[in-house]
Amino acid sequence: MRFSVGVRGLRARMSRRSFLKGTSAATAGLTALEAALTPAGAAADEPRVFGPDAVSITLRVNGEAHTVAVEPCATLAQVLRGPLNLTGTKVACDRGSCSACTVLLDGAPVASCSMLALDVGNRAITTIEGLASGETLHPVQAAFIEHDALQCGFCTPGMVLSSAALLERNPQPSAADVKAAISGHVCRCGTYPHVVDAVLAVARARRG
Repeated sequence: MRFSVGVRGLRARMSRRSFLKGTSAATAGLTALEAALTPAGAAADEPRVFGPDAVSITLRVNGEAHTVAVEPCATLAQVLRGPLNLTGTKVACDRGSCSACTVLLDGAPVASCSMLALDVGNRAITTIEGLASGETLHPVQAAFIEHDALQCGFCTPGMVLSSAALLERNPQPSAADVKAAISGHVCRCGTYPHVVDAVLAVARARRG
């Protein structure tokens, strides 16, 4: 017994009407499935559109709320350095490859030049200006000075913040841990060995 059917046989068995009926049934089934999976009331919600004009957002920076009007295309780095005047955040490559613009977002290092300010939401931002406690430097900042871990200083704010974040999640890192934490930071002055020494010194002081 042969089960194969020629092309002509298929065309003979499938009329235009039967084809349309089949596709209509399939479309109806998909529509019903989509309706069943969509939360109630979601169909009535329209996507929120930003721009082209500036929009008002509130950013939590260094423990304070700041409401600013920003263009939807503005990066977090641009807003920090512009309307908020927190110029400790540096912008070098402006494409997320050098890490000079690093800030902490809920304690995690991020490249602020590659993140839209609109996407921050309610997360807490810490810049280099917010790391110290008043006039008292953060231990990592003090150790960078003591161990000569900075020269031109352009990469230093981001490097300090990444090092501080490392010590928060791993109070006793190894030299390899420190190298991994600062591996994305470009330091053209070559201070990496001094940075490792500084971070390990903070860890030893905390242990002792």
